Amino acid sequence: MTRYPHLLSPLDLGFTTLKNRVLMGSMHTNLEERGDWSRVAAFYEARARGGAGLIVTGGMAPNAEGGVFPGAAGLFTAEDIANNRLVTDRVHDAGGKIAMQILHAGRYAYGPECVAPSAIKSPISPFKPTELDEAGIEKQIADIATAAARAREAGYDGVEVMGSEGYFLNQFLVTHTNRREDRWGGSYENRMRLPVEVMRRVRAAVGEDFLVIFRLSMIDLVPDGSTHEEVVQLAQAIEGAGANILNTGIGWHEARVPTIATSVPRAGWAWVTQKLMGKVGIPVITSNRINTPEVAEHLLSEGCADMVSLARPFLADPDFVAKAEAGRAELIAPCIACNQACLDHTFGGKVSSCLVNPRAGYETELEIAPAEAPRRIAVVGAGPAGMSCAITAAQRGHDVTLFEQAAAIGGQLNMARRVPGKEEFDGLVDWFGAMLAETGVTVRLNTRADAGALAGFDAVVVATGVLPRDPGIPGQDHPSVLSYVDVLRDSAPVGRKVAVIGAGGIGFDVSEFLVTGKSPTMHPPEWLREWGVADPEDARSGLAPEGPRPAPPEREVVLLQRKAEKPGRRLGKTTGWIHRAALMMKGVQMTSGVTYERIDDAGLHISRGDTREVIACDTVVLCAGQESLRELADMPGQTEVHVIGGADVAAELDAKRAIDQGVRLAATL
Repeated sequence: MTRYPHLLSPLDLGFTTLKNRVLMGSMHTNLEERGDWSRVAAFYEARARGGAGLIVTGGMAPNAEGGVFPGAAGLFTAEDIANNRLVTDRVHDAGGKIAMQILHAGRYAYGPECVAPSAIKSPISPFKPTELDEAGIEKQIADIATAAARAREAGYDGVEVMGSEGYFLNQFLVTHTNRREDRWGGSYENRMRLPVEVMRRVRAAVGEDFLVIFRLSMIDLVPDGSTHEEVVQLAQAIEGAGANILNTGIGWHEARVPTIATSVPRAGWAWVTQKLMGKVGIPVITSNRINTPEVAEHLLSEGCADMVSLARPFLADPDFVAKAEAGRAELIAPCIACNQACLDHTFGGKVSSCLVNPRAGYETELEIAPAEAPRRIAVVGAGPAGMSCAITAAQRGHDVTLFEQAAAIGGQLNMARRVPGKEEFDGLVDWFGAMLAETGVTVRLNTRADAGALAGFDAVVVATGVLPRDPGIPGQDHPSVLSYVDVLRDSAPVGRKVAVIGAGGIGFDVSEFLVTGKSPTMHPPEWLREWGVADPEDARSGLAPEGPRPAPPEREVVLLQRKAEKPGRRLGKTTGWIHRAALMMKGVQMTSGVTYERIDDAGLHISRGDTREVIACDTVVLCAGQESLRELADMPGQTEVHVIGGADVAAELDAKRAIDQGVRLAATL
């Protein structure tokens, strides 16, 4: 008897049946653009073998002007079709089904040839689009239909037409981007003409026995977006034009509301999908921040949707469904929605991967093969680097002992998990614990490894992490001064007025911790209120007229940095704005270009140029960087010593680099 009867039940679409209700949602990985199609095929094959009911590829351009960036992949030639056939064949051989997403970026296209309903530049692109004339619109429709026909020729089981997230079709729907006065603009009937016509032409191009999904924006979260009534009207028209399934899109890329980051509550947008249930006669998929089989099962059992879309969870663990089917959900590597190796890489032009699973996107390069000669390996430090190394080495057959001087595994993750909005780190630490047990790693807690304890091992991996860096500020031994470790690990008491020194990732985390009481991430209605989200039946586009309404801050915080640049500029490419906005809503003052003069009873004395001032505060928290803790690196008597993680590089606490180093080292031991 399965614990997930709804999740694992088949979905009969008439001409085809999906084996379960799990869609691997579209993610652009930048793999196709690199031209190594065996690598692309290996990526999707792994997810098909892992049990996804249906896979949707990253967005494929229907033409040059519609590509997300110049050179974006698409089915333009016979060679393109043959290359994609390699992918579909491998997926089918693994027992899976795969649909190709057709994505026309419109004004989001990162190139001077971009086109749109009106010549209105996007805030997230430097290029002003060309307004399409009648012939130009017909060309876009024809190219999208041709892409669908070629997808069938390439062996795909279906296509997903991207009509959400503020891309091309979405741009025609709303007056925010469509100022036309012809038959493609003006009334809503005219504005929805393009997506409906695209759907009709796609269906005509592929026939009736081919799966066509339409990704529909169910809440735009931008000014002058769609009303709920318009969303329902479009959904019904798209159904009438031939769609088999409707998939949920949440928010435009330019929206100032988080939709998929860590701080978004799990399944925090499923209520939007549920509003459409019963108003169309075809299956509806819900999406965003669904990362465990328990959450997915609950949504389906409650009637929120007919299917669930999980995108990044399939980066974290390609075997998500297989492990759920086997009753081993505790072994599913969790997506923590950090964006660090997936979306940040995508928008940086790199191959998308996963902080938790460095093999994602690198299946043909980073192979975990059985060791030819198993060895005794000691790993010192049970932070993310040490744990990932120990687990991977044990999977290869090595005899691994993990030493940790603290009473629990986790290392720096145990501080991160205390920050409001980072509750997903709880599940990550739990997963590491489950995997250490599953792979047979010997874990020795409360044990400080020394030369004697490490004698007799064939290799030693030093993953001892970091210590807070000494910033050398006169008066830093004042009773009012704490380090971030004192605050996040040791729960030291902090006053009402606080100065935080250092505006890197740790400084932002500490500030969030200090100003936030009850975490809104764990209370979805409060989270929606904090970000100014309303029921789209009551407020157009789902934006509350009164705007964001965060809870009052717990403390007054000033966040300072030495660098003369915007605080938080070096945070994640796709999440930095969220952290900055969250602190600004809580009234945190951010100051850069500061010299720290001294700390005394009056507070923190600073200068900026010729200006000097005193920040009166009860507590000063030092978040001024880290130094590597690597005293074991040059241990006498050891012939093979490896140093990874923070012990190797003590930059910002970087779990992505730490885990990647751990896995890659273990793959070669």
